[in-house]
Amino acid sequence: MNEEILLVADSVSNEKDLPRETIFEAIEFALASAAKKRYKEEVNILVDIDQSTGDYQTFRYKDVVDFENYEDSELHILVDSDFAEENDLKVGDKFKEQVENAEFGRIAAQAAKQVIVQKVRDAERLEIIKRFRPSLGQLVSGSVKKVTREFIIVDLGDNAEASLPRKDLIQGEIYRVGDRIKGILEESVRENRGPQLVLSRSSKEMVSELFKLEVPEIAEEVIEIRAVAREAGARTKIAVKTNDARIDPVGACVGMRGSRVQAVSNELGNERIDIVVWEDDQAKLLVNTLAPAEILSIVMDDENQSMEVVVKDENLALAIGKSGQNIRLTSELLGWQIQIKGESSGEEDTEISKLIEYLGVDRNLASKLIENNLDTVQKISESKIEDFAGIDGLEEEVISTLIERAEESLLEIALLELDEDETEEETKEARKLELSDGFSEEELELLVKNEILTIENLADLATDELTEIFEIDEERAAKLIMSAREEWLED
Repeated sequence: MNEEILLVADSVSNEKDLPRETIFEAIEFALASAAKKRYKEEVNILVDIDQSTGDYQTFRYKDVVDFENYEDSELHILVDSDFAEENDLKVGDKFKEQVENAEFGRIAAQAAKQVIVQKVRDAERLEIIKRFRPSLGQLVSGSVKKVTREFIIVDLGDNAEASLPRKDLIQGEIYRVGDRIKGILEESVRENRGPQLVLSRSSKEMVSELFKLEVPEIAEEVIEIRAVAREAGARTKIAVKTNDARIDPVGACVGMRGSRVQAVSNELGNERIDIVVWEDDQAKLLVNTLAPAEILSIVMDDENQSMEVVVKDENLALAIGKSGQNIRLTSELLGWQIQIKGESSGEEDTEISKLIEYLGVDRNLASKLIENNLDTVQKISESKIEDFAGIDGLEEEVISTLIERAEESLLEIALLELDEDETEEETKEARKLELSDGFSEEELELLVKNEILTIENLADLATDELTEIFEIDEERAAKLIMSAREEWLED
């Protein structure tokens, strides 16, 4: 029997090119399983084989645990028990007692064979994983070997297989046995089968790797893909940067008549791909990414990595995209939270800002005041406590404070408006002086009324346009315009 154990270990080790230790582990496991069958209850069995002689011993053991981890008297010994104290046992110790060996007969040999076969499979799988590990995250190709409800099994060649979960396919894709398929190689650990090679076609890396194939400048690192945002099967945005000022990165990626980007799109099921120039400045990158939508203003919060963006009303739908797709991808590309709105919504924001500034309220309360038609400091100063009834949770003391603050702010607002009016008048007067040569006071008034405020404005006029503003002959009008143009050119 001992010789038989050694014979099995040596033959399998040589045949499968596995270490003898692995084979002995399998035989020990099989003998332990055979020994357990003699017990009705659950027990812990350990088999120890002498690898030089083939002799083996079987032990039943119990773990020493504390009260919290104590579950079964057949598997555990309580550390506070008399038995543990008598044998000087501590938590974590194993108490072993030798039991009768199981015979290494037909049943044990069969069990050992099954275990050995499984270990051989695991060893071969680990060898394949080891061989493909340098290719993890890269694009690989193979042929469809099997199609199931949940997976597509892909033959990568050289006795290697990978599974492609259906959730990692591009929506609408259908593959049949024998079809060629490309995907990004990933490693996934599963409890039952151990490490597995897994493919994905929905990852962002898929787009990057395809562009490496189609655009030599990317493969040669002349052009760099700095960021990718993707909704597989629908739309992708990539930001590229050139390391050679002579090369247009977007043009190189698009290719002649769009051939390069079209090749990538075709591989991805006609997925739409937007290519933009990368900018280290997040605001500039945002402008590039949202183009052709015209951005009017950007407010950045570096601490929270968020942006508030205002675009023209006619561009709002374009900037947001279908079901918010464009703004989601833009946010993912930049790594910032983006709030976008049209220019007309800025009027409400102005009202909110004024209430926040003059009354010292937060944005939430300012919005509620506007909703209740208390949208200006003037209205709030003239209001009564009952006018605030539509705002829940607002105490009378707080309302009185708001009214007082509004009354105090009216004078400040009036002074600011007065200063603005004076400044505007001063500006007009200064512009009048700029045009004073050659014109009477009455003519200057007419020019200002028609928004002709500078030498440049006058120089841009045609003779008939000037004669329409006030009654002068064409000769004088031509002289005045030419004189303005000469002065303009000299400046």
